[in-house]
Amino acid sequence: MYIDFILPLSIMFSMLAWTLIFRWYVHPVSNRYSTGQVLEPFLLLHSFRYIGLMFLMPGVTSEALDTRFAHPAAYGDLAAAVLAFIAIWALRSRLKSALAFVWVFNIWGLIDLLNAVVRGILFVPAGHFGAAHWIPATIVPLLLVSHMYIFFLLIKQIKKRAVTPGYEALEGRA
Repeated sequence: MYIDFILPLSIMFSMLAWTLIFRWYVHPVSNRYSTGQVLEPFLLLHSFRYIGLMFLMPGVTSEALDTRFAHPAAYGDLAAAVLAFIAIWALRSRLKSALAFVWVFNIWGLIDLLNAVVRGILFVPAGHFGAAHWIPATIVPLLLVSHMYIFFLLIKQIKKRAVTPGYEALEGRA
């Protein structure tokens, strides 16, 4: 197989698999819990985005990655991890503005991932991710699918508020 097709094919299969996992397993279970309870595990997942710093470590990739990709991807992921922790703190503290923190995290996190994907396509030759290949092949699709699911939850929350006067966003927290 031509090497230029391996990563895109991996991403495509991973996106499909993660989408089906969310559709068949995550979504049916999430309906049993409050929005805040459902959001926390997804935010915890994104708190591991510090792993993007791996793009800066010599020896993890087959050679030093172009800084036009590596620096924005690494530091953008680190910022997303920090924002995820802040959003978790806001949810667990039951702040009235907790969902606003989740919105900020989710918008930043999605833009950061899309930026990294575009920069990766433009500045990282096929095969240069080395051992870090698993990040764009498996983890990035999971993060993209979870961002879309978080948007789904946030929009669903807005619709609930519009229909139900006095509805408390984080109602039902344990």
